[in-house]
Order: sequence, then structure tokens, then C-alpha cells
Amino acid sequence: MSISLNGYIQADDNPDLTLERQKGTFKTEALSEVLYDGPYTLQRRRDIAKYVEEHKDLQDPVPTEFLSREEKIENAARKLVSIRKHFDNVVKDDDPAEAYYFYSLCYHLDGNPIALHNGMFLPTLFTQTNDEQKDKWLNKAMNLGFIGTYAQTEIGHGTNLRKLETTATFDKSSDTFILHSPTVSSTKWWPGNLGKASNHAIVVAQMYIEGKCYGPHTFMVQLRDEKTHKPLPGVTVGDIGPKFGINTVDNGYLRFDHVRIPRTNMMMGHTKVDKKGNYEKPIHSKLGYGAMVFVRSAMTTIQGIYLATACTVAIRYSAIRRQGNINPGKDEVQVLDYQTQQHRLFPQIARAYAFFLTGKYVSKMYNKVIQDLSEGNADLLPELHAITSGLKSVVTHQVGKGIEQCRMSCGGHGYSEASGLPLLYAVAIGGCTYEGENMVMLLQLARFLMRTAAAVKSGQRPMTSHGHPSQFDYFFVPGPRYCLLDHVTTQNRPIRVSIEAFEHVARRLTLRAYERLKAAEKKGRSEQDAWNDTAVDLTKASRAHTRVFIAKTFVHAVEEITDYAVAKVMTDLLHLYLAYEIVEIGSALQEDGFMSGTQFAHAQKQVYMLLEKLRPNAVSLVDSFDFDDRELHSVLGRRDGHVYENLLKWAQNSQLNKTEVLPAFDKYLGPLMKEARAKL
Repeated sequence: MSISLNGYIQADDNPDLTLERQKGTFKTEALSEVLYDGPYTLQRRRDIAKYVEEHKDLQDPVPTEFLSREEKIENAARKLVSIRKHFDNVVKDDDPAEAYYFYSLCYHLDGNPIALHNGMFLPTLFTQTNDEQKDKWLNKAMNLGFIGTYAQTEIGHGTNLRKLETTATFDKSSDTFILHSPTVSSTKWWPGNLGKASNHAIVVAQMYIEGKCYGPHTFMVQLRDEKTHKPLPGVTVGDIGPKFGINTVDNGYLRFDHVRIPRTNMMMGHTKVDKKGNYEKPIHSKLGYGAMVFVRSAMTTIQGIYLATACTVAIRYSAIRRQGNINPGKDEVQVLDYQTQQHRLFPQIARAYAFFLTGKYVSKMYNKVIQDLSEGNADLLPELHAITSGLKSVVTHQVGKGIEQCRMSCGGHGYSEASGLPLLYAVAIGGCTYEGENMVMLLQLARFLMRTAAAVKSGQRPMTSHGHPSQFDYFFVPGPRYCLLDHVTTQNRPIRVSIEAFEHVARRLTLRAYERLKAAEKKGRSEQDAWNDTAVDLTKASRAHTRVFIAKTFVHAVEEITDYAVAKVMTDLLHLYLAYEIVEIGSALQEDGFMSGTQFAHAQKQVYMLLEKLRPNAVSLVDSFDFDDRELHSVLGRRDGHVYENLLKWAQNSQLNKTEVLPAFDKYLGPLMKEARAKL
């Protein structure tokens, strides 16, 4: 084995970590190029990281964990000014991916003053406006002539857009919409950067024309004076206070008291209201969800990065941490040598790769839908909306659980914010509720599944707009009645057998939910009550289909790898992913006799065998994500493995250590002990 296979080895690194890297059987550079679409993009990442490292004004004066919330927000605003000063020197051709990476290196995970501006405000302007509105707002917004956010969620309503209470009433006489918050529960609540940073917002409100409600629509609304930054008349806006995480972001509340905006401030890219109040509806009802679909498309990749970050920290630390003995009388062993640690972490690496690669694929789907929409074709939008809803729910849930497994695998040090894992968990787990609560997202996918089931029952094959079989095609094509997995399967057969197993479960759970839904309706239950009665089964069906989609996408991505050594290790990782998922759904596979107990036991053995097989490549697999130390933001996960001395340095930044004796001691604890001693 050549030391050159792993490109992350440097002189004077922790020797245990160097030995781990020397065990790798593939070139980390080659796998990194697969992840980041070639050597150019990979090198650009490194160029940007080097630039940030060389410019102190883009960095933090002390670890941000030791700053108060107000200091964090001020520090983030300071860095924004520096980022804009350096932006053209760093980001080539305004490349969105490069910009995102540049921002992430400067800001880490805890947010920034323009997170929602970049993440939802601009995408909405790109996708929901007409040409005239783009000319009016887009250039100014892209150059930060104003800072915007996306105000949808209300204190009393979140995912259920149909029940949002903020109103936008058209006044024909003045050619304006009047925005109003009629109840306390109609208060906009949670939009990022709304509280103090933004002076504009895209507001989602129920549109009324001559007393008729046309449902939720989006409107551009100025909130604050561009010179004084004070709220405009009729606008009440502020910060909602500390949260579980992302406390550098000023999530806000917003209320309107009959605030007038021009009619032309309604987003009119897909729907229109003219001066006479005539309404032109969009070509598809889901077009209003464009910004949310964009975010859900991006979330799969981002959440994959979160899990990959946690895996990198846990795997590297497990390689340098020595604890206990496997064989009495021998030296303490690396924690990574324990099978329990491998079983805890290696499947998380596999999921991180699966989610990251699936996210890349879904982003391509999104770009294809946007292109189709520009040509007046919305046929693929419902399918994208459905799968991104399922992915958003399944991936965020599994990533949250995975990060927590990584944190606990680091022992006591994982509980310290120095590990980077508490903040990482707090940020990632928010994904379970923002952009749609996870159970609601599963039920949105379930509605598409029920329509698919109805079509299949009537003999119709699910097809895309171009006449090709859709991702739901397996519902129409019968699979094997029994699992074909055994101990003599060929190298490629377990992949097909696993996919068939996932498809079988998804098909069975979907059709069962459909039958129960229809049975409830036949008994006289209303459509809504029948849906609620079947909701748990519907969510199970949605999870099962999402598993099929991720597995197929992962398989396809691995099959496209041309480097032999990389393909070999990624195939091993893919097999671990598939076997682990088989074990995870063992009860569903055995429920109807599709899989035998013997076959299930074989799948379990496959997991243990693959843990051992992947052990030499564990560190190289996480290294291949090419996380810069600044991006990783973890003392435990440092590239060089020098954890303990840097953990001590990190702790010395604590404000409590700035004085030997705290005022609280002189004021309270000292007198308390002095009084107690006097009584002895």
C-alpha cells in the first residue's frame, strides 16, 4: 500500500491517524473528485479555503462558542462586510456553489445576516417573478441593496398553507393590496433574519379580491425604512429570542396593520391580477411552492454534509482515542477497533454518502423542472414535489439520529461544544420542522402514492411527461414473490435483491394503505376522516418509497464511478448501506413471508462482515469529503489529529478563565464558605 493513496497525510500528524490513512486502498483525491464533480471544482474549494485562511478579517477573533448572542450577531455582521469586500476575489463568475462554500467557511453553522436572503428570498425572485419584476428587484437584491427574507410561517400555522391567516386584500380604487394580521395567531413567526437584519420580505398571505379568497400568494413587502432601518408605519417586527440552535440568526415575528403595497408587488411570474381585479391562475397549483421545493431539494445534500461532518469528527477521533483492552495484557486499543463502534459509525458513513449523492441527483431534477417551467411545462413538478417531501422528512430524521450516534460515540468529549457536534446536531435537527413538519411531509408524498395506487389498480402505468417510466414504475411491474437472498449470491445480485426487497415493502405498504383508505370511505367515513384513520400506514408507505428512491440513486451513482479502486470501496459501502437497511426493516420483510428468518440472519452477518471489510478505509472515506478544518469546526475532528493539546487551548478561551477569581465567588460563594467555617 502506498502512502500517497491518502492525500491528507502531512508530517508531524498524530501517528495513529497517519497509520489509518496509510491503510486506505484507494486514492482519496479520486473519490473527492467524484463527490465534487471533477478536479477543477475540488481545487476551487481548496483555493477558497486557503484564501479565507490567509485573511484574518474573514475569521473569528475567538471561538464563537464563547460569544454572547449579541456579540455573535455583531461578529457575523462584521464578517459580512469583509465577505462582500473579498467576494469578487474569491468567487468566480458569481458561481452559487462557490459562494455557498465561501460563506460556509466564514460563518460555520450558526447562521448569518443574509442566510434567508440567499436561501429563499433570491430563489423566489428568480422563480416567481415576471420580467418586469426581475428588472425592478433582482439586481438590487443580488448586490445587497436591500436584505430580504421569506415570511410564511405564522405563530398559529406553519405547514398548512391553506390556513394561513395573514390577508392581502385587493383595493381596486387604489390599485393596491392591503396586508393585515387579523389575529394574534396570524403573526408571522420564525422567518430567519426577519427580526433585525431584513428590510424587505416576501410575505405569503391569503389573497382576497372582492370578498373571494384565492388562497395563499406571495407579495414583496418593504418592512423598514432604507435609510433609518426603522419599521414602516403599520409594521411591527422583532426578534423571537434564543432558540435550540442557530442563535446567530435573528428569527423574527411580523405583524401588519392595514399596510398598503402596489398591486405589482404580488409575485406575477406564474399568476396575475390586473387593475380590474381579474385573476389569472398558474398552469399548476404547485407552482406557488417553488421556493419550498428549491429548499427541500437542496436540503438533502446539505443534510448529507451535516452527517458526513459528524462522521468525520467521530471516525478521526475514534482512530486517535485509545480506551480499554480487547485482549488482556495488551496495550489500550483504538476505539475504532471495537465492533460496537464500527456498527455505530460505519452505517452512518454509508448514509452520508447516500444522502449526499441523492441530493446532487435531486438538484438536477429541480433544474430540469425549472427549465421545463420556463417552457410552460409543469408535468414533472408534482413528482419532484412528492419526492422532495419524502426526502426532506426521511433524511432529516435519519441525519439527526446519526449525528447523535456520532456524538455519543465520542464519549464525554462529544458533549463539549469543542467537538462541534452539539451545534451540528442543533442545526441539523431543525430540518425536521422547518420547510414543513416531517409527518406532514410524509403525508404529502402519500397523496401522490395514493393517486399512483389508484392508477395502478385501474391498469395505468406511471409515466413521466416524456413517456418514460417514472420513479413509481415499480408499483406497476410485479416483483418476485419471495426474497432471493442467500449465501451464494453473486457479487452484483445482492444489490438487485435488496432493491427488490425495498420495492416489495413499499409496494405492499402503499397498496395496503390504499385499501384501508378506501375501506374506511366505504364504511361511511368522510374522505378527511378516512385519511386521518389511515395516516400512520400512509407515513410508513412514504418512508418505504423514499428508501427505494435513495437506494436506487445511490446504486446508480456508484455504478457511474470509473476509477477501479474507488468503485470497489464505494461498492463495499453501498453493500453495507443496503444490508443495514434490510436489517432495519426486517420485521416488514418477514411480516408477509417475503423474507425468511434464515435470510434475515444472513443479512445481519453481511453487515458484520462489511464492517470488518471497511475498517481499513474508514478514515480515508471521511477524508474524501475534503472538509477543511475551518469548515469542520471541531477540535476532535482536526485533520492532524492533535486533539488533546488543542482541546486545552480551546478551553482557555473561556471568559470564565479571564480572571482567577470570579466576582460571583467574592459576592456569594466565598462568604458562604467563610460563614460555614466559622460555625465549625
